[in-house]
Amino acid sequence: MSAVRLLAADQAPLLARPFYGNGDPGPIVTALAHVPELLEVALPFVGAALGPSALSWRIKELVIVRVSALAGCRYCVQTHTAVALDAGLSREEILSLRLSRDYRDVFSDPVERAVIAWSDAVAGGQGPVSEQARARLREHVADHEMVELTMVAGATLMLNRFATALELPTAPGTISRLTQEGLL
Repeated sequence: MSAVRLLAADQAPLLARPFYGNGDPGPIVTALAHVPELLEVALPFVGAALGPSALSWRIKELVIVRVSALAGCRYCVQTHTAVALDAGLSREEILSLRLSRDYRDVFSDPVERAVIAWSDAVAGGQGPVSEQARARLREHVADHEMVELTMVAGATLMLNRFATALELPTAPGTISRLTQEGLL
């Protein structure tokens, strides 16, 4: 059960109701609907940070699942495990991103390994990221990709804390799918 009431469309303030136009928008929106002023800026930001861009869907899901696992966000790990499957990640790859296995034993692509190591450095530490971590990523990505990877990790951390603090529920359909896949 969520720590806050998740607002149905008829309960949402007028400024939040457009976000319900296609049906249930999910727990992040239905929680943010309490403060439409935040909803109006948060959703475009999240869409820009996590949506389609120069980075592939697969690469973004590597970052999102890994950062969510490091942050201990049940909602984000479960939700993005299903998304990662749709993005083409294998069960073994997802389990390693979720910290069940060493990713270096599963991922052989040097770019993906560097992205995962960067995600670990950004999400798992305090203070500056080491020059070694930056140098390793720079071997494989351009500056604009480094900026975007870092923003994906940061936006994911923000959503992780939001979802965890408010105990947002995972959609029943997602729970069912993860159960069928043996990933719950």
